[in-house]
Amino acid sequence: MEFTSFGLDERLVQGIAAIGFKEATPIQEQAIPKILAGKDIIGSAQTGTGKTAAFLLPLIHKIINSEDNQAVKALIVVPTRELAVQIDQQLEGLSYFTPISSIAIYGGNDGDSFSREKQALVTGADFVIGTPGRLIAHLSMPYVDFSKLQYLVLDEADRMLDMGFNQDIMRIISHTPQERQTLLFSATMPPKIRALMDQVLTDQEEVKIAISKPAERVVQAAFCVYEDQKVALMKFLLTRKKLTSVIIFAGTKDATKELNKALQSLGLKSEGIHSDLEQDQREAILNDFKSKQLNILVATDILSRGIDIDNIELVVNYDVPKEGEDYIHRIGRTARAASKGAAFTLITQKEQSKFARIEKLLGSEVIKAKLPAEIGEGPKYDPKPPGGRRKKRRNKPKTT
Repeated sequence: MEFTSFGLDERLVQGIAAIGFKEATPIQEQAIPKILAGKDIIGSAQTGTGKTAAFLLPLIHKIINSEDNQAVKALIVVPTRELAVQIDQQLEGLSYFTPISSIAIYGGNDGDSFSREKQALVTGADFVIGTPGRLIAHLSMPYVDFSKLQYLVLDEADRMLDMGFNQDIMRIISHTPQERQTLLFSATMPPKIRALMDQVLTDQEEVKIAISKPAERVVQAAFCVYEDQKVALMKFLLTRKKLTSVIIFAGTKDATKELNKALQSLGLKSEGIHSDLEQDQREAILNDFKSKQLNILVATDILSRGIDIDNIELVVNYDVPKEGEDYIHRIGRTARAASKGAAFTLITQKEQSKFARIEKLLGSEVIKAKLPAEIGEGPKYDPKPPGGRRKKRRNKPKTT
């Protein structure tokens, strides 16, 4: 279905064409007509399905064809500053030929940024895209007025609840009028999302897109390892050929710091990115990575969603992600824009059952690659061993 079929404003159609969008994705086909009709939406869709444009396009159309007033018209609440920036950038591109104004509001910036955000909230930007913590900081001041807000979007709602933002979200919503159009998007639909949906949506319609599988261009493989083999395997994977762009996902910020330190001690050009860093530090590291001045990035799941970096050659799950959806998001960083890529996962004994659940979600087994001889033999892949016990390790790995 082509975008011209939705009856969108001609200025918006120009922006769509300039970006290079041609045919609508399944979620865009389903969501855009419903949003244009004023329906509340509960959307089950991942990043990478075209979800962002699915709600931006109809909202831009409605705002540029409504009565002009100096007020915030649409509020988009997102879990991370990276996603806020990405949505703001896509909004800027789509609305290039329109008079739409927007601002991304997130923490970690200097005082000047806070002043600019305040000014936008006072004068009335059409779109405000913000993280819960930063929005709460502004809402505690008397100058914020969402009384004329028309549209509220909660994007990646499941991730926001996982991060403990439930009370913040409800507080933000309490500052908005009851007569509004609300759009809630979530990659998964656990009971807590259903509960939130019942609280904030009225007369909603559901738009559901099945969880996307990894692109066929991604070569997937897994290594069954003991914990003390992991760094040696990373050295092997990162030095056997010249790689210019690698993302390694670790489970926690402490693991990210430790692995980055270990890689740097091996002489590799690596940097870690996690929530302890200030925003300007994170942006500097990301800019170095995008410009190929830095070729290895060690990160927590803060990067698995909401970061748009093409030409990633290799993604490594140093720790098995908690959920299958997170696995798909992580390895989705590679093989983008028609390129090829590889995704390797390191599986310790205690993570085997978790990885088996991921394979069930994928609908197929991931190849278990043999460890290099110099690293030694790893554990057998046996996520459900008889009797519930695993065999003890017999031999220590060889060291390099």
